[in-house]
Amino acid sequence: MKAAWYEKNGPARECLIVGEMPLPEPGPAEVGVKVITSGVNPSDVKSRLGRPLGASRIIPHSDGAGIVVSVGQGVSPSRIGERVWLWNAQWVRTHGSACEFLTLSSSHAVKMPDHLDFESAACLGIPALTALQATRLCGPLEGKTVLVTGAGSAVGHYAVQMARMAGARVIGTVGSAKRAAHALTAGIEHLINYKTESIVDEVARLTGGLGVDCVIDMDFSSTCELLQTTAVSNHARFVCYGSNSPEVKMPFRPLLWKSVDLKFMLVYDLKPKDREDCLASLTQMLESSALVHAVGKTTTLDDIASAHEWVESGSVLGNVVLKVQVA
Repeated sequence: MKAAWYEKNGPARECLIVGEMPLPEPGPAEVGVKVITSGVNPSDVKSRLGRPLGASRIIPHSDGAGIVVSVGQGVSPSRIGERVWLWNAQWVRTHGSACEFLTLSSSHAVKMPDHLDFESAACLGIPALTALQATRLCGPLEGKTVLVTGAGSAVGHYAVQMARMAGARVIGTVGSAKRAAHALTAGIEHLINYKTESIVDEVARLTGGLGVDCVIDMDFSSTCELLQTTAVSNHARFVCYGSNSPEVKMPFRPLLWKSVDLKFMLVYDLKPKDREDCLASLTQMLESSALVHAVGKTTTLDDIASAHEWVESGSVLGNVVLKVQVA
């Protein structure tokens, strides 16, 4: 089978190799999947750039979609032929979705609705599940006001939609007119350009000085300062799924006096019950076509280096997807 892999860390064009590898066979409780599409996420790029490999070679990408073509011991043969989307394909594993065929736990291959296309299905494992768990961690949102930082990002685009579905009024931050236009396709009510406008002043204006009830945040290193401002209300929840800096100074006294509830999450490592609930909720959303998916750019497995560069540069609005092979 054709696959892409890397054997060292570094720039995409110096590390990524496309070639032939043996076809894998599913083990117990596993399925074999013919990969149609492979999603490329920032975490895939960061892993290739600097995360220790832990093996002689890594086939990257945790997200993807395809068709079940074989099953291992303990898995019903009825699964063969299912159209599925994938999650955690390369989490604590060496064999991700940047290949024509892969094997993984049967539970990591989720049956997808017939009307969902393979490109959109490759956006679900990290972006959609991150947004969904972050929204759930906000608690009941009916009548609440939520601030989504990076509303024009892959996760933010889904988070806006999911918070609105939960009954929230949503304010988002963006850094450009293009990101703003993209965020609007998710149905957001209010946008703040953090490069030209004061987030604190605009939130005060939009909330009558009350601040937001919840923040869904993509970069704690740049937004934690909001915790000591009127933008974040007393007893608010601040849910964070990322940070551009590994070390962040936190303003303890404002957190204490405002009784802010901080919650951090890693989508790869959800508790089993949280994962089960998220998968059930996301399945319902997909079946009812409730979500707008944003595939920003596609290319082939042979051009995987370009895909990594697009993600690394942040130049693409929406998700970057590899078209691995035809269904």
